[in-house]
Amino acid sequence: MTSHDSSTLIHQPVLLEEALTALNIKPDGCYVDGTFGRGGHSQEIMKQLGKSGKLLAFDKDPQAIAQAKSIAANDDRLHVKQGSFTQLKQTVESLGWQGKVDGVFLDLGVSSPQLDDAGRGFSFRFDGPLDMRMDPDSGQSAAQWLASAEERDIMMVLFDYGEEKFARRIASAIVAARQEQPINTTKRLASIVAAANPSREKNKDPSTRTFQAIRIFINQELEDLKTCLAQAVDLLAPGGRLVVISFHSLEDRIVKRFIREQCKGDDFPLDLPVMHVQLNQNMKMVGKAIKAGRKELNQNPRARSAVMRVAERLA
Repeated sequence: MTSHDSSTLIHQPVLLEEALTALNIKPDGCYVDGTFGRGGHSQEIMKQLGKSGKLLAFDKDPQAIAQAKSIAANDDRLHVKQGSFTQLKQTVESLGWQGKVDGVFLDLGVSSPQLDDAGRGFSFRFDGPLDMRMDPDSGQSAAQWLASAEERDIMMVLFDYGEEKFARRIASAIVAARQEQPINTTKRLASIVAAANPSREKNKDPSTRTFQAIRIFINQELEDLKTCLAQAVDLLAPGGRLVVISFHSLEDRIVKRFIREQCKGDDFPLDLPVMHVQLNQNMKMVGKAIKAGRKELNQNPRARSAVMRVAERLA
């Protein structure tokens, strides 16, 4: 097994300049980073805040929270909350910030230190325990789930969350393999998937979609995202920004659809003469989807799948 010291693993924040511009930071504003990670975006936000500015940072990962708390110990503008960003509403209300938040920022998916730490079990590139939990102290690990899940449920997860067209074959192979011995390591799962997957996509490991699907399922990433987005709108001040960076089409689809619905407002029959002001539009779209430029892609290949969308709360 490859071991990596997680304290030395670095994370390059993706679309950093673009995100800071999109947040339109006011020195005395209140901001939320729903995905602290290793603090790349958060620390840059704080550099633009004045003495009365505030930032609330969430993360499920205990290592990320430890880093956030070490920064907060010397800076009382930073408030730290361990847990899912689904707790956005109650946490913001407990601070008395509802309707006063000037920006909510979400950088979805897994951070580089999580991927590069073999002990976390997120990646097929390193052999390690098959865990995949953002918070290793709660919920079921990937190995525990695969040990007992019905074949049909495994197939549905691979198809729904990984868009894996060989989901049926892979699920069947997983169930057959676990009867011989438990699937407890990333390398064992990767080899089972590779043997069952007849496709060889250029520059793509055959396990990519399966690992993505199981990780999203184990961490309830898409459900959490929908919950958080629904809460964010009411917490934003007029002119407050929602800025979301997604890394795969399922997340981006949810964000795109959500923003479109908030911009559209209420559903009225098409033939009903309705004034623009009667539509109850909550938000307006700010610009088009933003992707990393060539310079960033050369420095950080992981930015290639990143898509950032921005919306602004209307009065």
